[in-house]
Amino acid sequence: MRTEKMRAVRQDVLGGPEVLGVVEVERPEPGPTEVLVRVRAAGVNPTDWKHRAGGGFLGDPPFTLGWDVSGVVEKVGVGVTLHKPGDEVFGMLRYPFGAGSHAEYVAAPSRTFAAKPSALDHVQAGALPLAALTAWQALVDTAGVRRGRRVLIHAAAGGVGHLAVQIAKAHGAYVIGTASEGKHAFLRGLGVDEAIDYRAVDFADVVEDADIVLDTIGGDYGPRSLRVLRPGGTLVSLVLSRLTDMDAADVRAETLLVEPDHHALTRIAALAEAGELRAEIDSVFPLEEAARAHERGETGRVTGKIVLTV
Repeated sequence: MRTEKMRAVRQDVLGGPEVLGVVEVERPEPGPTEVLVRVRAAGVNPTDWKHRAGGGFLGDPPFTLGWDVSGVVEKVGVGVTLHKPGDEVFGMLRYPFGAGSHAEYVAAPSRTFAAKPSALDHVQAGALPLAALTAWQALVDTAGVRRGRRVLIHAAAGGVGHLAVQIAKAHGAYVIGTASEGKHAFLRGLGVDEAIDYRAVDFADVVEDADIVLDTIGGDYGPRSLRVLRPGGTLVSLVLSRLTDMDAADVRAETLLVEPDHHALTRIAALAEAGELRAEIDSVFPLEEAARAHERGETGRVTGKIVLTV
């Protein structure tokens, strides 16, 4: 039986962006309850270049990175009822071991995906899933954001941060964001109520009585955020760390790893359709220039999301 081939970004060793290259590999086939999606666009996230350089959860190569997907259903496996061939969908492959969206096709469980918002093109939709689901699961599912809550979002102009701002505002929260001064106009455009230049002041000296803190940075940001939380407040960290002193401070501290979530994706899509959620696109690269996309990401000067087009 002849196997179909596809192009994919692969690496055989750990290292810098130069280890990435486009090769021809066997195209996956959808199993029971799975769909095969032809990828049109896929976001590039910090976790991609961290895994490229250090292996992370994936260990040693060879592997293909990428978790974000926006594309068109090519085939469906037995038992699939949500999607049919020709449907435009977007979603996130299972993190961390489902990586592989930086390729022409992916196969994954059907409920990994939801209908792509019709108001968005594939580049916009491909930028959303991992970052928006991370923000949603941190703020809505974990911290219970709602109207009147005071929410502090670190790196508020970043990939997760700028989507978290919009999700918090859509739920009626009062949002404080940290970012360099040059990004404050961008944050105000998203609806941030207070913007703090982390280079000029210590956020812990100027923020108080926060109900929720979203820490996308790690290091000492978690312990310092303890000082700004009201009793009973919630700190959600996206960086694996030990926050052993948090319980003693009468706050809740959680570390989050994002998960695929069809229901949350449909809620995110609804916000996008309503014009309340949109990814800021920093830059777009073709699949063949994945190394350049990683180089751009590692500058630390990205506002919003980087996307690969296929």
